[in-house]
Amino acid sequence: AYTDLASTKSGLQRALGQAGADPASFVGGHPLAGSERSGPTAARGDLFEGRPWVLTPSAASDAGAVAAVEELVRLCRAVAVVMDPDAHDRAVALVSHAPQVLASLVGARLVDAPEDAVQLAGQGVRDVTRIAASDPALWTEILGGNAGAVADVLDGLARDLDAVRKALRAGETSQVTAALRAGNTGRARLPGKHGGEAAKYTVVPVLVPDRPRELARLLTDVGDADFNIEDLQIEHSPGQPVGLAKIAVRPDRAEPLVAELRSRGWTVHW
Repeated sequence: AYTDLASTKSGLQRALGQAGADPASFVGGHPLAGSERSGPTAARGDLFEGRPWVLTPSAASDAGAVAAVEELVRLCRAVAVVMDPDAHDRAVALVSHAPQVLASLVGARLVDAPEDAVQLAGQGVRDVTRIAASDPALWTEILGGNAGAVADVLDGLARDLDAVRKALRAGETSQVTAALRAGNTGRARLPGKHGGEAAKYTVVPVLVPDRPRELARLLTDVGDADFNIEDLQIEHSPGQPVGLAKIAVRPDRAEPLVAELRSRGWTVHW
């Protein structure tokens, strides 16, 4: 049995047919794992653990070949998801490829921005542009391989952007509010922890000195007090030797955590 790791599937399936290859032993695959980092130094033993791994068998794929590739996915501790090749390409255009384009375009706006403007950058622009640090050569290939589906998503975004742009020029805030609310609704549909429904957490912001082992000490204190961290973000304070750790916990655990951390000498912005 044969598989692949390419991020687009329909073009490869067509190429196999055009080349006259026997499709029975081939099962397309796409593990959705990794980050903006690439190369062997970015490898991890748990890279695929719990991550979706899309399989796109064709009608001609042999059942034994499908089973063999599913076993490969299981051994990597990933979760097999069977999809049609075209449906896969439309899906990744929406949730991966078009967001890469948008992140890169926002990042590009910073190239000629005044230095004093860049110095004001906070976590918002860092979040939006994180994947703009990805390898341009790799992403040129990915986008080229899924060009039509990505262009379709960008067409829709262009219409939405134009509507918001016109509303801002005209001072019509209702259109802007509608766009922001639609963003809230769409964002809420993303899977939460362990792939379940997204839960609402309360963030406890804690000042962390920029010194070795301080973050580890904070996390140890949280764990020793029997609090579970649902999510964690770190913000750095420009020009200051401190960072801000944003610890997400269940809402009913937030106030007890604040009291516990303060009793241990931590500065909590609450």
